[in-house]
Amino acid sequence: MEYIDQYRHEFGVEPICRTLTAAGTQLAPSTYYAFKTRPPSKRARRDEELLVEIHRVHAANFGVYGAKKVHAQLRREGVVIARCTVERLMRGAGLRGVSRAKGPRTTISGRGPDNRPDLVERDFTATAPNQLWAADITYCRTFAGWVYAAFVIDVLSRRVVGWQLSKPLRTDLALDALEMGIWTRDHAGQAISGLTYHSDKGVQDVAIRYTERLAEAGAAASVGSTGDSYDDALAEAFNSLFTAELVRNRGPWKNIDDLEIATAEYIDWFHHRRLHGEIGMIPPVELEDTYHHNHPAPAPAHAALASLSQTRGDSEP
Repeated sequence: MEYIDQYRHEFGVEPICRTLTAAGTQLAPSTYYAFKTRPPSKRARRDEELLVEIHRVHAANFGVYGAKKVHAQLRREGVVIARCTVERLMRGAGLRGVSRAKGPRTTISGRGPDNRPDLVERDFTATAPNQLWAADITYCRTFAGWVYAAFVIDVLSRRVVGWQLSKPLRTDLALDALEMGIWTRDHAGQAISGLTYHSDKGVQDVAIRYTERLAEAGAAASVGSTGDSYDDALAEAFNSLFTAELVRNRGPWKNIDDLEIATAEYIDWFHHRRLHGEIGMIPPVELEDTYHHNHPAPAPAHAALASLSQTRGDSEP
């Protein structure tokens, strides 16, 4: 039908149908005219409505969602649709998710000895926020040169608690990302004492100031093997997402300033709207909110004593 539409004004409908029939594809002119005047089917109308929603979800999420996440988001919004239907409509519309690629090596072996143990041993699981953080560094190309990015991830929720961008690869880069993580949790009234902070054994992480800051925060330092991606797999998985979904998908980038603004927008989306398959197809902040709702923090000792005094009618402090 599309072929006839394209050439009908040049050759006419009847001659085209005779030629197609002679070539083995039987098609009467009346069939074509009936098709053109027939109202769209119920399925076709529904497909048009769903495709509008699919385009909206895909565009609203950096254009990185494949059929699985588009389907999950539509279901969260109350749109009843089968995943195979999403796959079919996205395929017909040329919509697809981004693919991840292996990034360049950012771990540089330290020259001095590092006696910090590997407390994780590739077991990236946690039962509460601030129990285990994973940190790593990646880098991105801009017109003005390479930009290095450090990220600190909470293992339970996959939330980026700290991040920092820098033009040189320096010790302060990892330290600044750690400081943001500590500030983020402290600002939310969450203690991180007892935290295990895991990173690879790169030279940027061996600095004395870096180790001392972890001790001040009550966190235990943990390191993986040099150059072994599996020993810091969770943080490297985020780097892969960041590179695919933002750096390559939205680039090229002029300089560090442009990339820094885009990174802030990306992380806000990642926290509050991006569906994460490893935590049940919900955003990281939603998981943390649910956790804190189900596990309220115990009241401070002085507050508990004051409440007990009021209950007993005791006016003394």
